Amino acid sequence: MKKYSALRSTLILLVIASSMLFAQRSNLQLDTVKARRFDTGRMWTFDYPPVDYFVQTYDFQPSDEWLEHVRLSALRVPGCTASFVSPNGLIMTNHHCAESIKLRVQQEGEDLDGKSFYAATFEEERKVPRYYADQLVFITDVTNEIISAFESGKTEDEKIKLKDEKITELQNQYNEETGLRCSIISLYNGGRYSLYGYKRYEDVRLVFIPEPSVGEFGGDPDNFTYPRYDLDCAFLRVYDDGKPLNTEHYFKWSSGQMPVDDVIFTVGNPGSTDRLKTVAQLEYLRDYRYAGASYLLNTYFDEMGNLQNKFPDRFEDFEKIRKQIGNSQKSYNNTYKALLDPYLFARKIDFEKKFKTAVLESKTLSEKYGHLWDAISINRKERASYSPKIAAYGMTRFIRPVYYNHAEDLLKIAEEKAKPENERLPAYQDSKIDSTINSIFVDEIDELLEKARLKIQIDYVIKNLGKNDKLVQKLFKNYDGYEAVEYVLSNSKLSSKQQAVEFAKLSSEEILNSGDPFITFIRETQDELIKLRKLAAEVDDTEEVYSNMLGQALFEVYGTNIPPDANFTLRISDGVMKSYSYNGTIAPMYTTYFGMYDRYYSFNKKYPWDLPSAWANPSSEFNMSTPLNFISTNDIVGGNSGSPVINRNAEVVGLAFDGNIQSLSGDFIFTEDQNRCVSVASAAILEALKQIYKAERIYNELQPK
Repeated sequence: MKKYSALRSTLILLVIASSMLFAQRSNLQLDTVKARRFDTGRMWTFDYPPVDYFVQTYDFQPSDEWLEHVRLSALRVPGCTASFVSPNGLIMTNHHCAESIKLRVQQEGEDLDGKSFYAATFEEERKVPRYYADQLVFITDVTNEIISAFESGKTEDEKIKLKDEKITELQNQYNEETGLRCSIISLYNGGRYSLYGYKRYEDVRLVFIPEPSVGEFGGDPDNFTYPRYDLDCAFLRVYDDGKPLNTEHYFKWSSGQMPVDDVIFTVGNPGSTDRLKTVAQLEYLRDYRYAGASYLLNTYFDEMGNLQNKFPDRFEDFEKIRKQIGNSQKSYNNTYKALLDPYLFARKIDFEKKFKTAVLESKTLSEKYGHLWDAISINRKERASYSPKIAAYGMTRFIRPVYYNHAEDLLKIAEEKAKPENERLPAYQDSKIDSTINSIFVDEIDELLEKARLKIQIDYVIKNLGKNDKLVQKLFKNYDGYEAVEYVLSNSKLSSKQQAVEFAKLSSEEILNSGDPFITFIRETQDELIKLRKLAAEVDDTEEVYSNMLGQALFEVYGTNIPPDANFTLRISDGVMKSYSYNGTIAPMYTTYFGMYDRYYSFNKKYPWDLPSAWANPSSEFNMSTPLNFISTNDIVGGNSGSPVINRNAEVVGLAFDGNIQSLSGDFIFTEDQNRCVSVASAAILEALKQIYKAERIYNELQPK
């Protein structure tokens, strides 16, 4: 009864807190909103670890040796994070970081798609082509050299040129001196610069990966949600000179107890954040980058769902596209929503106000940096004046309809035909041009898919240019949506290979003056697009100068009390396991395998909550109560996938693989009240290895010694 009462009290407190927050936001006076201490996050660098903060907050004082051991145990792999977890070069990362490489090691006659892989012996571990693991072994401060070069420039272009030259010079120098792969890392938007030296391991072999249905259990619907039930893990091994690497630095496995009352750390490579941007920069990102990407991804995702409903026989084709874009769709959409949240944005405004005040109150800082906020605001307004046309004319790559590709090919044919025979490229000379024409047009156009893409692209052009724009009226009249699609295609010769081939046989002038809407669109936009992109690049270069200078001011005011923005370099983030309120209830700090099976049966064993046969009927020894996924207040973003979650003893307690939906505001602000890191529990990995996969070799290698 006491346990129930305690849980009930916790629930009541969380619901009250949630209600108070809602009430506060409902009656919000925006000018009274204050920034919070960790709005800029807790992604600390190993250059400037916040030891005093760790002591004050957790009574934990990591030694230099502890920090070095943790740094050298962590790895960066393509797009993700990994870590050494045994003295024999075994490394751990996420399933979703390794699933694509599984097919690279597939042998002739073998089908690993949708299946697990386990190498029962060292000999069976398979080398992954075009793969590597980088270990950060060297860090040195090069701030003075680079800022001196930057400040010696007389103009903005010269400042950037001299800075870039100094960066190249230093990288080449340290590459030669150390034999490492060296990169200059900008911290605090140019307030500080470090040179990182990486040791690269290029012989990496696949050891174990579970089935996608387990590693990505719940698929896109469960992505960025919690509670979760994913075994999102994989193991590889680093080899050196043909043998498993003998490494001194690795994370030992914990005993398996959930660290509910103590600090835990994620160690990984967060991809990018914009938390130190000015308000004007965030407004620009909100109104152009995120608004545009959110619209395109949402529309494309929904359109594929509509096609699935209308054409169920092609469900898998359209589901493949939804899976490809689903992660980005949720990420951009929810970041955009967060940027539109007046309360969160008011916190950013207050942070800028305090920062600006600190600069203006210092005569030295004010003279050097006081003008920057106005300069950046003017700069972003100028950039915004180009953005709608660049967006409309640019033909977004992942939605670009095939008809535009054909139009570009035709324009190339027309360009070559206009030349004398002896000046044409070989493929376009009379003896080969028919073959070239026949090869560049696809045999069959997927009309359902390409019409859907064309519909989205037309609507996006209209959205950016307006219905009354001359080009819009010329190409689409007053049509939009699928009516515009049918109108455009009815006036084009590019809707089939047969028509396109006949079209391509016309003279250069006939092609150029055909009035084909796709040809017309490209001819009337591309020259202007080149000019606009050049202007935009110049404006962005100027913004870079201002941002670098503001970064210097930021570091002078705050020093290392706040972390720099993420840039896919190694960071350590502190946190604790902590629940939060959602959907009228509270989130459990951890889930169990019981929850996985509940969803499996609740959704009638249907995709994406289906399970492979080994999981559908586990042995009686499989412990369903084993913690599976857990949440914590650690600060992570994309790139952190595969980050080890460790305790104060540098032992693995989990493996970070996602954030909840509330974490997606983390691009520009860290909100600890509901932002949660979602991880696979170390105990869940061991239980699956032993009881489901019978992977005794890896299970024993991971066992705490």
